Amino acid sequence: MRACIPLALAVLCGLAWAEKMESCASRCNEKFNRDAMCQCDRQCPRHGDCCEDYKHLCTEDHKESEPFPQPEEETEEALASNLYSAPTSCQGRCYEAFDKHHKCHCNARCQEFGNCCKDFESLCSDREGFSYSSDAITKEEIQSISEKIYRADTNKAQKEDIVLNRQNRISPSETRDQVDHCPKPLFTYVNEKLFSKPTYAAFINLLNNYQRATGHGEYFSAQQLAEQDTFLREIMKTAVMKELYSFLHHQNRYGSEQEFVDDLKNMWFGLYSRGKEEGDSSGFEHVFSGEVKKGKVTGFHNWIRFYLQEKEGLVDYYSHIFDGPWDSYPDVLAMQFNWDGYYKEVGSAFIGSSPEFEFALYSLCFIARPGKVCQLSLGGYPLAIRTYSWDSPTYGNGKKYIATAYIVSST
Repeated sequence: MRACIPLALAVLCGLAWAEKMESCASRCNEKFNRDAMCQCDRQCPRHGDCCEDYKHLCTEDHKESEPFPQPEEETEEALASNLYSAPTSCQGRCYEAFDKHHKCHCNARCQEFGNCCKDFESLCSDREGFSYSSDAITKEEIQSISEKIYRADTNKAQKEDIVLNRQNRISPSETRDQVDHCPKPLFTYVNEKLFSKPTYAAFINLLNNYQRATGHGEYFSAQQLAEQDTFLREIMKTAVMKELYSFLHHQNRYGSEQEFVDDLKNMWFGLYSRGKEEGDSSGFEHVFSGEVKKGKVTGFHNWIRFYLQEKEGLVDYYSHIFDGPWDSYPDVLAMQFNWDGYYKEVGSAFIGSSPEFEFALYSLCFIARPGKVCQLSLGGYPLAIRTYSWDSPTYGNGKKYIATAYIVSST
């Protein structure tokens, strides 16, 4: 028999609950609650039913300069994977950026300040003059190489190759509504002759090698493994990837092109677990092909994948909240869509870019600014890419897999 709660205690609990329901404390951006005295969801200003402290508690940190919010469903897992106790070893940390929360350090200047971890010299001093600090590559250098990559993308679509029907644009606060504001497809026309180019063809062959639901292990056949090698081989023939390798080689990040390719294969195609089963995800699957976890679309940041799925009737374009300033391709679009029954709240993607272009920029940012915002310049316009690493497990000398990479800002 359930124990009886004293009347006084019940009254106190009821008063506490009522007081909570009259405030937005710990309730910012929650879903509409019909039992609450007032609301704290993103739509309450429109409906005039916000709690009195909504503006103070829920909007004071809002940054109007951001064209669209970060896709929270993507970052939650990656952020959780970065929660760990302060390390005491340089294993997997050689020449990382300084972090004041660490007990000892492995950055390029730790010897100067006398705060290196005990194994710094044995693990991090094997190559004379080698610097692996993410801060060793300056913002100006990243912007310069991103402009070179932008100009080198000769395989990009031309204006006549793609016709978009963007239709309705909504505000960021409306992205959670899951309302289809665009009755017609996003792509009116795509010149599919693009897809016969070697890098496009090799890229498309990879897209159907994955199960989109996390928690189901990925198992590659010999042919699928060969397709990964073919893709890497074809993109390395392009001017885009030659620019990237030349830059990273000059920065002492890679001693040979083969070392670079081997690292790309590990960081992008190496398998790790996002669910219960070992090896159910990879950076390439997440970013380019797309995944579904906990009833939401995660990743899926590629225009070719979007077009092919839309053509098959599996993607329903809902709206967009940001359209980039570029008057030629590659361009940028942040959109909302339904993927065969699952909603994507914010899906940012390059439009009209070649596979090697996206692969190069995401790789550049992951190598130069892992787990940070990476400021680029494309055709004179600023752009930022955010990456996250998957910390456990690791490969090689503690190197980390790509968890996600996506466009976050045009500022």
